[in-house]
Amino acid sequence: MAKDTRKASFQSQFEGQSIFEAFVGAARKYGSKDIILEDAVGGKFSYGRILIGARLLGKRFAKITKKGEIVAVLLPNANAVVSAFLGLQSAGRIPAMLNYTAGPSTVVSACKTVKATTIIASRQFIEKAELQEMQKALGDAGLKFFWLEDILPQFTWYEKLLSAIFSKQAIEKTDPKAPALVLYTSGSEGFPKGVVLSHQNILSNCAQVGQRIHFGPEDKLFNVLPVFHSFGLTGGMILPLLFGARLYLYPSPLHLKIIPQAIAKSKPTILFGTDTFLTGYARTAKDSDFATLRMVVAGAEAVKHETRETWKTRFDTLVLEGFGMTEAAPVVAVNTPDENMPGSVGKLLPGIEHRLEPVDGIDAGGRLWVRGPNVMLGYMTHDRPGDLQPLGDGWHDSGDIVDMDGAGNVTIKGRAKRFAKIAGEMVSLGAIEMMASSLWPEENHAVVSVPDKRRGEKIVLVTTHGNAAKEELIRATRDQGYTELMVPNLIVKVAEIPVLGSGKTDYVTTQKLLDEAKPNAQ
Repeated sequence: MAKDTRKASFQSQFEGQSIFEAFVGAARKYGSKDIILEDAVGGKFSYGRILIGARLLGKRFAKITKKGEIVAVLLPNANAVVSAFLGLQSAGRIPAMLNYTAGPSTVVSACKTVKATTIIASRQFIEKAELQEMQKALGDAGLKFFWLEDILPQFTWYEKLLSAIFSKQAIEKTDPKAPALVLYTSGSEGFPKGVVLSHQNILSNCAQVGQRIHFGPEDKLFNVLPVFHSFGLTGGMILPLLFGARLYLYPSPLHLKIIPQAIAKSKPTILFGTDTFLTGYARTAKDSDFATLRMVVAGAEAVKHETRETWKTRFDTLVLEGFGMTEAAPVVAVNTPDENMPGSVGKLLPGIEHRLEPVDGIDAGGRLWVRGPNVMLGYMTHDRPGDLQPLGDGWHDSGDIVDMDGAGNVTIKGRAKRFAKIAGEMVSLGAIEMMASSLWPEENHAVVSVPDKRRGEKIVLVTTHGNAAKEELIRATRDQGYTELMVPNLIVKVAEIPVLGSGKTDYVTTQKLLDEAKPNAQ
């Protein structure tokens, strides 16, 4: 077990504050009048306007819910989500950020898991995103909708005046150690688990990241990652606003052709994304579209060498890879402009303890466990709705197998679940994906395993490359010094690889494709 023993000033940066109080502190520090927030429909908010909106909404939320109640939020990346989120924080309510890219049954399950009865939503968003089926499923499950469009015209001049006067005062005092919000795991095991994070968890993580990467008023962050995702919420919404960086919220990371144009127009200095999305943007962008970017911070999945090189040579932009998990609010490690080791995810953030537990069949590294001020309070699960299940000793099993060098740089070998045991040896499915990507960088690939009576498990490559051939994979394993156990037994060719709203490959749906597609064994 190792511990970061350095004195980290992050520990005192937001000490004793709630998220709302920290936001008010940022407004006082950086000024309430200048534009700090923009969205794709042309809205421009200052800190002052955000706080007035939060006060107005928070007062209404307080009338229909109880202090400490978990309230579901079904909103896209737009200015309104910031005021609604902070309105809940001011009122002492706990937002549960719903993944609207999941199916209706999954979202209903997410609400039941936290015993939410009220959903804050937008009629316009439901219509534009074609979520009518989800709306019906939630209504049939007994949830009540609070429509933002319906309430905005009802505010009187007197309410607006009072909100302006008291905008920097929380409606309810909140314990920084209490639950602040709920995010969800992807639901790959059938039901999404609620991850309960405290104010201290979120603010500690923002301060930890701020110790490694500088963010300030001279920066502008373009965030395409949805706020129901931990990276999109903490890194893409809360963190920049706490450090005075301007924020541009874009509603969907899937608009591969539009986003480069939007970046060129809005002129950000920082972009957060995933390898999948960065690859997509690079394909459609002009060389000049990303001219103002000084760096890209990528997470949620491994960054390919080809992605780094493309952004470096075409756009003169540094790609920094990081690593995290929803349970850690989410950032655990990140490279920095001064210390950037391609292929690794950088060093653990200050204040994070870790231990590596041996894994059978893995020689170097082990299964990563973490503990620190950013690690969650606990889970809520579908079989114990509304019941916070704490970690106990504070240690969280990341489920990731990692290796660390002598300087502390972390290299991700893969998810424990993303290893297959072939003829008695552990084989990384993620490494096979990277190998396929190096061969055919213009295509998308996913690797899964299926049971095999003779060898234990069989590896299947699912790819959009119509001419993918096993012979090329065999040569690649030899050239890259890999074992031939990493050569897929089967190749399945598809038109598109399923992707989650967070940008990660949807392996559950990919596995289902195997039942529908006819494998082409080579």
